[in-house]
Amino acid sequence: MFLRRKHSQKDGSDQRDSKVSELRTAIGPLSGRSAKYCTDACLRRYLEARNWNVDKAKKMLEETLKWRLTYKPEEIRWHEVAHEGETEKVSRANFHDHQGRTVLIMRPGMQNTKSAENNIRHLVYLLENAIMNLAEGQEQMSWLIDFTGFSLNTSIPIKVARDIVYILQGHYPERLAVAFLCNPPKIFEAFYKAIKYFLDPKTAQKVKFVYPKNKDSMELMKSYFDVEDLPGEFGGNGTLKYDHEEFSRLMAEDDVKTAKFWGIDDKPYHIANGSGHSAAEVAPEPAAAPIAQRVS
Repeated sequence: MFLRRKHSQKDGSDQRDSKVSELRTAIGPLSGRSAKYCTDACLRRYLEARNWNVDKAKKMLEETLKWRLTYKPEEIRWHEVAHEGETEKVSRANFHDHQGRTVLIMRPGMQNTKSAENNIRHLVYLLENAIMNLAEGQEQMSWLIDFTGFSLNTSIPIKVARDIVYILQGHYPERLAVAFLCNPPKIFEAFYKAIKYFLDPKTAQKVKFVYPKNKDSMELMKSYFDVEDLPGEFGGNGTLKYDHEEFSRLMAEDDVKTAKFWGIDDKPYHIANGSGHSAAEVAPEPAAAPIAQRVS
């Protein structure tokens, strides 16, 4: 039985490798950033998102390549979106989950702007940044969403939420491992019902409603995170104080690495605070270890 299972697993792996090769042939020759984007790991994610149907995965991938060509997410720089992050409504955590995945923390109650485009651009920037900071061989990230202060006044319009869902599902397939919605208020339930309509069933299964005072919720959280890392608002013992100036400095450093990876001739940008106003220059630094699989 063990040998049969082992052979079955190998056969399944071989079949998937064959599908990757088939998809690569189907999309044809690529150049520039599109070629760099389409690693084998990238193709596997698109195939996984379309249940290993090559034709459907090809269509999905081609749509992403068109989107990246026009939207140019890899060219967004922190100083362009820093004002959106002043209230910590989306940030990258300084800890990882048990699987070593990058963690994004979202606080919808901290919404500070009205521009739909800028909100989306800010989120896309942080998605790209989170991917760049994934450990070698890691393809997914985890989200922690804190609903403290959430109200109808701070919630984004349904249309904007729909656009965000479209971008996440259509252009970042299989990037989300799990999303914990912590202490969502009753008024969020109607909002989520409207959003869930646009969610792929596989994505919807990754969304977990958790409540720090609920024992089952906390056991679930502990299965993903070290309780000593987890901030108090998520039921842990950790503390996470957001320093916008320090976060801006880290993002500016990452921008240099991003530009190097994509071969973009960025000029050093002067920053001193989150607003992008004058002071220390972020100088180019030696390229880090290859991150092709991380950004695909």
